[in-house]
Amino acid sequence: MKKTVNSIYESRKFIRIILMLLALVISIVTLYLSQLLVVKIAGEEKKKMEMWAEAESILSDPLSDGDLGFQLRVVQSNTTIPAMLVDEKGKIVQFVNVDTVGRTEGYLQRRLEEFKLENEPIVVPVDELTDYRVYYGSSTVLTQLQYYPYVVLGIVALFMFVSYAAFSYSTRSEQNKVWVGLAKETAHQLGTPISSLMGWVEVMEMGALPDNASLEMRKDIDRLNTITERFSKIGSEPVLEPLDLNEVVLEAINYMKNRSGHGIAFETHYWGHPVICKLNKNLFHWVIENLVKNSIDAMDGEGRLTCSVKQLKQRAVLDITDTGKGIPSNQMKSVFKPGFTTKKRGWGLGLSLAKRIVTDYHEGEIYVKESVPNVSTTIRIVLNASV
Repeated sequence: MKKTVNSIYESRKFIRIILMLLALVISIVTLYLSQLLVVKIAGEEKKKMEMWAEAESILSDPLSDGDLGFQLRVVQSNTTIPAMLVDEKGKIVQFVNVDTVGRTEGYLQRRLEEFKLENEPIVVPVDELTDYRVYYGSSTVLTQLQYYPYVVLGIVALFMFVSYAAFSYSTRSEQNKVWVGLAKETAHQLGTPISSLMGWVEVMEMGALPDNASLEMRKDIDRLNTITERFSKIGSEPVLEPLDLNEVVLEAINYMKNRSGHGIAFETHYWGHPVICKLNKNLFHWVIENLVKNSIDAMDGEGRLTCSVKQLKQRAVLDITDTGKGIPSNQMKSVFKPGFTTKKRGWGLGLSLAKRIVTDYHEGEIYVKESVPNVSTTIRIVLNASV
């Protein structure tokens, strides 16, 4: 089914939902992997503390003999895990990696209570009747790792909030540009036939009507009907019918020829046989009119405009080439965005409307085929064609 303007904004809402779900998945995966790592490191630290407790037990045993250098190195190697050795009466015999500088009295006892809640103690046999216990906490690395996922989640949440806000602002800004542009385009489209009809009313009041007056007024009324029909189709499903692209383009070019200055030389090349495409003639005329107006503006009213139609298997190709200023390579994709314009008094809607009509209503493509500054620019439209 062909997209409408409303469906485009609905798809953007869908993209926002996808972004939120993606952030949720990232958060869950981050928490899960971080928890696995915390558990693994906590297990490794427990093993280290068991070795440390065993080494302390050997070093504390007065009956130990032989080389105790290994046990001493084990005890000295613990530089990150805070631990306390407590005797059978609960008195702190030794502690490591606990900073007591500038601490108040009772600080060690408070840390001991924290260690008791954090990890199960490790029993250190001193003799047959006496057991000491080692209480320990998390190392600096493990503590930081426990907070790491929440920091990551905060960053992800902040990124998603900023992205969502920027995306919403961009969408509202584009909508505003579209509506402002449509309002101005409406006024511009209606201006010519209304001015013409007002002129005919003045002529009628003077009582001297030429023979072709009714015919010309009929043309202006038909033009108003055409404009009304065009704008009524924006946002709704247009009716497409099989038409010869040669004839549709010929009608549109002839209409623009009669309304262009003498400085524009039109050159047309049509395919040797009918190129049948499913088109809404009224809307497609609007596309060609916008492209031709854009080309005339780019040429400052003087130059050559070439229009060619051809069929390549099941694809119909329409090229419109002008000898104007050209489009810089970094702007070739931006020219079809609402609000983009290089004209001082433009509102940047013509090419945007053309793109929406071609892509959303006719399932075709429109793009800048090539552009050489101050030499030529070619806009190409590709449609599905019947063989």
